[in-house]
Amino acid sequence: MNSKTISSSEIIINVIKHLTLTSNQLLLLVSAYITLILNLPFLTKSMTAITSLEDYNLLFLLTFPAFLFGLTVILQSLFSFKWLLKPTLIITVLLSALMFYATLTYGVVFDYGMVQNAVETDSAELFSYLNLYAVIFFTVFGIIPAMFIYLVNVTYSPLFKQIINRVKLIVVTLILTVCIGGVFYSNYAAVGRNNKDLISYITPYKFVDSAYKYVRNHYFYPPLKFKLLDTAPQIVKANNNKKVTVFVLGETARAQSFSLNGYQKQTNRYTPKQGVISFNNMASCGTATAISVPCMFSRLDKKEYNKRIATAQQNVIDIVHLAGADVLWVSNNNGSCKGVCTRVKTEKIATDKGNPLCDGEYCFDEVLLQPLRKKLTNLSSDNTLIVLHMIGSHGPTYFKRYPSDKRIFTPDCQRSDIQNCTEQELINSYDNTIAYTDYVLAQVISELAELSNKQNVTTSMLYVSDHGESLGESGVYLHGLPYAFAPQEQTHVPMIFWTNTEQNELNLHCLESVSSNVMSHDNVFDVLLNITSVQTKSYHRTNDPFYNCKSAVIARRSSLNNNQEVTN
Repeated sequence: MNSKTISSSEIIINVIKHLTLTSNQLLLLVSAYITLILNLPFLTKSMTAITSLEDYNLLFLLTFPAFLFGLTVILQSLFSFKWLLKPTLIITVLLSALMFYATLTYGVVFDYGMVQNAVETDSAELFSYLNLYAVIFFTVFGIIPAMFIYLVNVTYSPLFKQIINRVKLIVVTLILTVCIGGVFYSNYAAVGRNNKDLISYITPYKFVDSAYKYVRNHYFYPPLKFKLLDTAPQIVKANNNKKVTVFVLGETARAQSFSLNGYQKQTNRYTPKQGVISFNNMASCGTATAISVPCMFSRLDKKEYNKRIATAQQNVIDIVHLAGADVLWVSNNNGSCKGVCTRVKTEKIATDKGNPLCDGEYCFDEVLLQPLRKKLTNLSSDNTLIVLHMIGSHGPTYFKRYPSDKRIFTPDCQRSDIQNCTEQELINSYDNTIAYTDYVLAQVISELAELSNKQNVTTSMLYVSDHGESLGESGVYLHGLPYAFAPQEQTHVPMIFWTNTEQNELNLHCLESVSSNVMSHDNVFDVLLNITSVQTKSYHRTNDPFYNCKSAVIARRSSLNNNQEVTN
């Protein structure tokens, strides 16, 4: 049987090798494959958008693939001459096949934010997406077509004649494309105006455009001069007690999966008993870590956020540190703080298998408790800020984010190709990650409460997730969709606050009353300054939902010490 299989393969290879095509014929054939197969998600969404019009033109619907084919031929023609023909087409097909898999399987689109997120992804996270289904898919739609391009015999005309033939092809294709676009201009305008997200699904050209912009912005623009937002921030506390603030940076947690926010399944079994306040109307700055994390800690709000500008100025962590607080950033998220912790002490959790909480690639978030305890027993400052960056609910390997004894909801999805799990298995697996996060948060609170009771230290904890997650709703999985059309599952994030009841700086009843107010990552900068008792001219009290719940004594003292409009 094996000999027959090998013989059949050899026959197919020999047939392809003896198949002769001109360069233009190969170009047209590959362009048709890219248009009709690898752009299937784009065509499907476009067809749906067209047929949803009240009075759509059937001829417009039928010529739409031809229009995309024309554009594909023109773009490929510009970069596919002689010795560049096969390499260009092979790279385009392989890249498009990867994008086809990601879009078809998870609903991912490759805009600028996704390119940035992909570049900053480490190997461990990258390999979490690798599974048998992905290998088979890429082989069928990428490697096999690429092998065909490599093996097929291509005849090349003399250079001048080849240029003439290519120009003819481009001109003819351009005329046909312009004619289609001109005749149905109003239809294209209507569909484009009402479905601005469609362009993000064009494979692979949206990715190429985004990649070009990313490389340009990060490697060719000159660095900006670092900007100091405040050179002399101060700490203004209600009393002489030491203060410890723990900021827990969550990962991929969506607010709707928290029972604290009304979710029917009991995903928060621990923290409600400790008197936490859940702010249930919180929006993220982005839909991926690479954007949300630096944006969250930046003075720039979502509308004006630009990573290049944000990186070249102080963030809230810098301000707190400069005010005199002892700041420590501990990461269980592959050590990456996306540039936020560059100027403060950092600690990366080692994923060594010798630790029972680690598997060599990732660690369960309980591992963060050890450095937390170590820091709490060695306080060297009257004001301490500890940032704990969790791995949280990062997919697609949700089942690796919680230990077996915290596997509450079953059956769960014990695989990375989550699209092949049942809806209930997938949701159960994700809900287990939220329940485990709640357990870890409860442990953090217990450590802070014990410190308060034993040493009369004012303690508080603020938990905020960077972005949410899609679990198959409307065929979309994971996160990273362009914010303009991202579903609420990816943008509605949890924020949870706890403080020891003896502290007299914040009125908890007041905080409860504003817990349903509309908030976003834009508020984090000012909230963190508030709860760490840092007074600075970079603080905007109108942007701080905690301000009106602050002790009148502290508010009055801040006003006396700072005559500017923005005081703490």
